[in-house]
Amino acid sequence: MKILDYTPLIERLRNDEVDALADALPLVLEAGLDVTRYGDIPRWKQSLESLPDITISDIDMASSSVRAGVTTDCNDAQSSQLQEALMGLHPWRKGPFAVAGIDIDTEWRSDFKWDRLKDKIQSLEGRRVLDVGCGSGYHCWRMAAAGAELVVGIDPTPLFVMQYWAMQKYLQNPNVWVVPMRMEALPEKLKTFDTVFSMGILYHRRSPFDHLQELRDALVNGGQLVLETLVIEGDDGEVLVPEGRYSKMGNVWFIPSVPTLCSWLAKMKFRDVEVIDVSTTTVEEQRATDWMTFHSLSDFLDPDDPTKTAEGHPAPRRVVVVATA
Repeated sequence: MKILDYTPLIERLRNDEVDALADALPLVLEAGLDVTRYGDIPRWKQSLESLPDITISDIDMASSSVRAGVTTDCNDAQSSQLQEALMGLHPWRKGPFAVAGIDIDTEWRSDFKWDRLKDKIQSLEGRRVLDVGCGSGYHCWRMAAAGAELVVGIDPTPLFVMQYWAMQKYLQNPNVWVVPMRMEALPEKLKTFDTVFSMGILYHRRSPFDHLQELRDALVNGGQLVLETLVIEGDDGEVLVPEGRYSKMGNVWFIPSVPTLCSWLAKMKFRDVEVIDVSTTTVEEQRATDWMTFHSLSDFLDPDDPTKTAEGHPAPRRVVVVATA
């Protein structure tokens, strides 16, 4: 697969009669990779172009670390070149990954989240899947390994798209795509995907109901939503609306209780709403590493009371809910 070439995806969507999305992609790609808007894109492209051409002997997308190749797939000079090119795409947020013996220890141990939900959702075998806010595509690879026929990840951050292409150079999987795209740019009432994931997105939206509507419109009738988001403890109707920042994030709008979230889903005409996991985020799951050297969770919590954020709010607690469109 040629790096940054989305032609095979567009052709595949047309063959699958998903013309609305195929028609939308050229303009979406042009805007999402616009160098006048994202000045670092030429530098990131240079990192992609400097990735060495090596023969990958083994691929494993089903393990905790999505892996392409082993140490012996490259010599010392290639290994050094590979390390430098991959580090040129710093910071790596979601993973972990491994390429030819180089371990990319990402900020998030995204495998923790996957392990919490993988056995509690409907089988992905043969399904068409949308992953909203997918980052570098870690979960997309895991979805494909679980049998998904096609996985389209969307994320507006071009760096994450570049990281996906770095991995795709070696994984070469035609069923996994990450597109530089916001959910709002998805054609309305697409009703195409059998499963839609929205993980870590809802609290960033000014209107949670608009987001839930967009997710429902992307699903086929009877399709499954897998929703993961921040929650607070409380009864139905309770919602935290942070006046300022939450865990040093400025774009957090609504954090509902679990019963409130379930009520929201019912109001938006989702059925079979089921809570499959509630977990507190730990510093083992989210932390600074050599591949993400900026502040992370330990810096966002009250240093004297880790049950609270730096602002005094309840520390990050996350729920996974499934529901049927």
